[in-house]
Amino acid sequence: MQQMAPSLIKLFRSRPVARSSWLEGKGISRTKLQRSVERGDLVRVRRGVYSLPDESEVTEHHDLAVVAMSIPRGVICLLSALRFHGLGTQNPAEVWVAIHGKDRKPRIEYPPVRIVRFSGLALEHGVGTHKIEGVTVRVTSPARTVADCFKFRNKIGPDIALEALREYRRARKSMDDLVQAAEEVRVANVIRPYLEAMTT
Repeated sequence: MQQMAPSLIKLFRSRPVARSSWLEGKGISRTKLQRSVERGDLVRVRRGVYSLPDESEVTEHHDLAVVAMSIPRGVICLLSALRFHGLGTQNPAEVWVAIHGKDRKPRIEYPPVRIVRFSGLALEHGVGTHKIEGVTVRVTSPARTVADCFKFRNKIGPDIALEALREYRRARKSMDDLVQAAEEVRVANVIRPYLEAMTT
Protein backbone atom coordinates (compact mmCIF):
# COMPACT_ATOMS: atom_id res chain seq x y z
CA MET A 1 0.00 0.00 0.00
CA GLN A 2 1.38 3.39 -0.98
CA GLN A 3 2.03 5.73 1.95
CA MET A 4 0.82 9.32 2.12
CA ALA A 5 3.30 11.76 0.62
CA PRO A 6 5.49 13.50 3.24
CA SER A 7 4.34 16.89 1.89
CA LEU A 8 0.71 16.03 2.64
CA ILE A 9 1.57 14.70 6.09
CA LYS A 10 3.33 17.94 6.97
CA LEU A 11 0.46 20.11 5.74
CA PHE A 12 -2.23 18.18 7.59
CA ARG A 13 -0.23 18.06 10.81
CA SER A 14 -0.35 21.86 10.89
CA ARG A 15 -3.96 22.06 9.70
CA PRO A 16 -6.06 18.88 10.13
CA VAL A 17 -8.90 20.43 8.10
CA ALA A 18 -8.10 22.19 4.83
CA ARG A 19 -9.75 23.49 1.69
CA SER A 20 -8.61 22.19 -1.68
CA SER A 21 -7.84 25.74 -2.83
CA TRP A 22 -5.41 26.19 0.08
CA LEU A 23 -3.80 22.84 -0.62
CA GLU A 24 -3.43 23.67 -4.31
CA GLY A 25 -1.62 26.84 -3.28
CA LYS A 26 0.82 24.57 -1.45
CA GLY A 27 1.43 22.50 -4.57
CA ILE A 28 -1.04 19.66 -3.92
CA SER A 29 -3.09 18.95 -7.03
CA ARG A 30 -6.74 17.86 -7.03
CA THR A 31 -5.64 14.58 -8.59
CA LYS A 32 -3.31 13.90 -5.67
CA LEU A 33 -6.11 14.76 -3.23
CA GLN A 34 -8.51 12.38 -4.96
CA ARG A 35 -5.96 9.57 -4.89
CA SER A 36 -5.32 10.21 -1.19
CA VAL A 37 -9.05 9.92 -0.50
CA GLU A 38 -9.26 6.68 -2.51
CA ARG A 39 -6.37 5.21 -0.48
CA GLY A 40 -7.99 6.26 2.79
CA ASP A 41 -5.21 8.71 3.67
CA LEU A 42 -7.66 11.63 3.66
CA VAL A 43 -11.38 12.07 4.25
CA ARG A 44 -13.52 14.33 2.07
CA VAL A 45 -15.53 16.18 4.72
CA ARG A 46 -17.56 18.07 2.13
CA ARG A 47 -16.98 19.42 -1.34
CA GLY A 48 -13.55 21.05 -1.38
CA VAL A 49 -12.80 20.31 2.31
CA TYR A 50 -10.51 17.50 3.44
CA SER A 51 -9.25 16.18 6.76
CA LEU A 52 -7.17 13.39 8.21
CA PRO A 53 -9.05 10.16 8.92
CA ASP A 54 -7.48 9.79 12.37
CA GLU A 55 -10.04 11.20 14.80
CA SER A 56 -7.29 11.96 17.30
CA GLU A 57 -6.28 14.83 15.03
CA VAL A 58 -9.77 16.34 15.15
CA THR A 59 -10.90 18.48 18.09
CA GLU A 60 -14.34 18.70 19.67
CA HIS A 61 -14.83 21.96 17.76
CA HIS A 62 -14.11 20.37 14.38
CA ASP A 63 -17.48 21.46 12.93
CA LEU A 64 -16.74 25.09 13.77
CA ALA A 65 -13.51 24.93 11.79
CA VAL A 66 -15.31 23.43 8.79
CA VAL A 67 -18.01 26.12 8.92
CA ALA A 68 -15.43 28.90 9.27
CA MET A 69 -13.72 27.73 6.08
CA SER A 70 -17.04 27.63 4.25
CA ILE A 71 -18.28 30.97 5.64
CA PRO A 72 -15.10 32.98 6.39
CA ARG A 73 -17.07 36.18 7.11
CA GLY A 74 -19.45 34.37 9.43
CA VAL A 75 -19.42 34.47 13.22
CA ILE A 76 -20.11 31.47 15.46
CA CYS A 77 -22.84 32.61 17.83
CA LEU A 78 -25.67 31.75 20.22
CA LEU A 79 -25.90 28.04 21.13
CA SER A 80 -22.66 27.11 19.37
CA ALA A 81 -20.82 29.98 21.07
CA LEU A 82 -22.25 28.90 24.44
CA ARG A 83 -20.87 25.43 23.80
CA PHE A 84 -17.49 26.80 22.72
CA HIS A 85 -17.16 28.91 25.88
CA GLY A 86 -18.45 26.16 28.17
CA LEU A 87 -21.47 28.15 29.31
CA GLY A 88 -24.43 25.91 30.17
CA THR A 89 -25.52 22.52 28.92
CA GLN A 90 -26.22 23.26 25.26
CA ASN A 91 -24.97 20.75 22.69
CA PRO A 92 -26.63 21.91 19.46
CA ALA A 93 -27.03 19.55 16.53
CA GLU A 94 -26.44 22.50 14.18
CA VAL A 95 -23.69 25.10 14.06
CA TRP A 96 -25.19 28.51 14.77
CA VAL A 97 -23.49 31.10 12.59
CA ALA A 98 -24.25 34.77 11.99
CA ILE A 99 -23.89 36.39 8.59
CA HIS A 100 -24.48 39.91 7.33
CA GLY A 101 -28.12 40.76 6.84
CA LYS A 102 -27.64 41.30 3.10
CA ASP A 103 -25.40 38.31 2.41
CA ARG A 104 -26.75 35.37 0.44
CA LYS A 105 -27.55 32.34 2.57
CA PRO A 106 -24.66 29.89 2.12
CA ARG A 107 -25.30 26.36 0.89
CA ILE A 108 -23.37 23.87 3.00
CA GLU A 109 -23.65 20.11 2.74
CA TYR A 110 -21.94 19.42 6.08
CA PRO A 111 -22.18 20.17 8.94
CA PRO A 112 -25.79 21.38 9.34
CA VAL A 113 -25.95 25.09 10.12
CA ARG A 114 -28.51 27.49 11.56
CA ILE A 115 -28.15 30.94 10.02
CA VAL A 116 -28.78 34.13 11.99
CA ARG A 117 -28.49 37.57 10.42
CA PHE A 118 -26.60 40.41 12.11
CA SER A 119 -26.08 43.99 11.03
CA GLY A 120 -22.62 45.10 9.90
CA LEU A 121 -21.41 46.40 13.27
CA ALA A 122 -22.89 43.43 15.11
CA LEU A 123 -20.54 41.20 13.14
CA GLU A 124 -17.56 43.04 14.65
CA HIS A 125 -18.39 44.15 18.20
CA GLY A 126 -17.67 41.55 20.85
CA VAL A 127 -16.25 39.08 18.35
CA GLY A 128 -12.96 37.30 18.93
CA THR A 129 -10.80 35.08 16.74
CA HIS A 130 -9.64 31.62 17.74
CA LYS A 131 -7.46 29.01 16.07
CA ILE A 132 -9.21 25.66 15.73
CA GLU A 133 -7.34 22.94 13.86
CA GLY A 134 -5.25 25.64 12.20
CA VAL A 135 -8.32 27.54 10.99
CA THR A 136 -9.18 31.08 12.11
CA VAL A 137 -12.68 30.97 13.59
CA ARG A 138 -14.65 34.06 14.61
CA VAL A 139 -16.76 33.56 17.75
CA THR A 140 -18.81 35.98 19.83
CA SER A 141 -17.25 36.64 23.23
CA PRO A 142 -18.87 35.15 26.37
CA ALA A 143 -20.48 38.51 27.25
CA ARG A 144 -21.69 39.12 23.72
CA THR A 145 -23.03 35.56 23.51
CA VAL A 146 -25.15 36.00 26.64
CA ALA A 147 -26.47 39.34 25.38
CA ASP A 148 -27.34 37.75 22.03
CA CYS A 149 -29.20 34.97 23.81
CA PHE A 150 -31.53 37.58 25.29
CA LYS A 151 -31.83 39.40 21.97
CA PHE A 152 -32.82 36.16 20.24
CA ARG A 153 -34.69 34.65 23.20
CA ASN A 154 -37.80 34.13 21.07
CA LYS A 155 -35.71 32.03 18.68
CA ILE A 156 -33.72 29.94 21.17
CA GLY A 157 -36.06 30.06 24.18
CA PRO A 158 -35.95 32.23 27.34
CA ASP A 159 -34.82 29.30 29.49
CA ILE A 160 -31.59 29.03 27.52
CA ALA A 161 -30.97 32.77 27.88
CA LEU A 162 -31.43 32.56 31.65
CA GLU A 163 -29.17 29.53 31.92
CA ALA A 164 -26.51 31.37 29.93
CA LEU A 165 -26.73 34.34 32.29
CA ARG A 166 -26.50 32.14 35.40
CA GLU A 167 -23.50 30.26 33.99
CA TYR A 168 -21.81 33.52 33.04
CA ARG A 169 -22.12 34.80 36.62
CA ARG A 170 -21.05 31.44 38.07
CA ALA A 171 -17.89 31.58 35.93
CA ARG A 172 -17.16 35.00 37.49
CA LYS A 173 -16.79 36.68 34.14
CA SER A 174 -16.79 40.46 33.78
CA MET A 175 -20.16 42.03 34.49
CA ASP A 176 -18.93 45.29 32.95
CA ASP A 177 -18.34 43.44 29.67
CA LEU A 178 -21.83 41.97 29.87
CA VAL A 179 -23.47 45.34 30.49
CA GLN A 180 -21.56 46.87 27.58
CA ALA A 181 -22.51 43.99 25.28
CA ALA A 182 -26.16 44.24 26.35
CA GLU A 183 -26.16 47.96 25.57
CA GLU A 184 -24.59 47.35 22.14
CA VAL A 185 -27.28 44.84 21.13
CA ARG A 186 -30.00 46.91 22.86
CA VAL A 187 -31.12 44.41 25.49
CA ALA A 188 -29.79 46.16 28.60
CA ASN A 189 -33.29 46.86 29.87
CA VAL A 190 -34.23 43.23 29.32
CA ILE A 191 -31.26 41.77 31.19
CA ARG A 192 -31.16 44.27 34.06
CA PRO A 193 -34.11 42.87 36.10
CA TYR A 194 -32.64 39.34 35.91
CA LEU A 195 -29.24 40.60 37.03
CA GLU A 196 -30.79 42.50 39.92
CA ALA A 197 -32.76 39.43 40.99
CA MET A 198 -29.60 37.32 40.97
CA THR A 199 -27.63 39.78 43.09
CA THR A 200 -30.25 40.39 45.80
